[in-house]
Amino acid sequence: MKFLKDKNIAVYNGKKFELGNYKTDYKNNLKKENGLAEFEKLKLKISEWQDKLYAQDKYSLLLVFQAMDAAGKDGTIKSVMSGINPQGCQVVSYKAPTPLELSHDYLWRCYKDLPQRGSIGIFNRSYYEEVLVTRVHPKYILGQNLPLIKTEKDINASFWAERYESIRNFEKHLAENGTVILKFFLNVSKEEQKARFLERVDMPEKNWKFSYGDIQERQYWDQYQNAYQEAIANTATSYAPWFVIPSDRNWARNLMVCSVLLETLESLGLEYPEIDAEARELLKKGKAELLAEKP
Repeated sequence: MKFLKDKNIAVYNGKKFELGNYKTDYKNNLKKENGLAEFEKLKLKISEWQDKLYAQDKYSLLLVFQAMDAAGKDGTIKSVMSGINPQGCQVVSYKAPTPLELSHDYLWRCYKDLPQRGSIGIFNRSYYEEVLVTRVHPKYILGQNLPLIKTEKDINASFWAERYESIRNFEKHLAENGTVILKFFLNVSKEEQKARFLERVDMPEKNWKFSYGDIQERQYWDQYQNAYQEAIANTATSYAPWFVIPSDRNWARNLMVCSVLLETLESLGLEYPEIDAEARELLKKGKAELLAEKP
């Protein structure tokens, strides 16, 4: 099953993007049992390709995860990346900006966490919070002490257009320098989010996941949907596509993310580096010396 080019989830050009056209329960006619089995196979293949990614040291891979609360960012990252070598992967979760981060431009805190060549970097939330949560709560922009922003009235359409342009330019720069960018919006329905919140309340072992703040943010559901609509429409490009992953079913969500990741790795032409003649002679010499060693 291929999902990298599946028009039901992949967005390579945001000009005609409409979030309402993307289903939260899409599974491409797959059955759960088959999907789970396929997922396990894909994970093993990802581990093999990660080794080549590291050895070739040519590309880095950046996975960006954005979602409404309870859509499953943590679960997706844990499941999809469970088979890879942790030495070649880094996960960074972004919370509210610190005073140090607020003293820099909004891309700074993510720029310093970008993966090096040969590595996979995962952003659990990202610089996109600056056109999502700040779009819903523009008062947060005032805390950034920007030169031309004095009141919320100054945060107009031009302001957001400039931020989208900055993000596109940032991602284009990364892509041109070997960072392969995959952005995932885990698309969960409002009804499923409610069910998951109630599960966190009713199941003692999940109480720790419950945050009353998440319930308060749920009141802004429509505003967040509009913010995601605008963000994806303005930043989905051929060099940094978005994948709107249906997330009402955990197994389908994980399978699609895993498939997109594997297909991307397979498309990069990754190979183990070939050694030169001098190094090959040293291999032969080393082997001979090892075999000549006395017990």
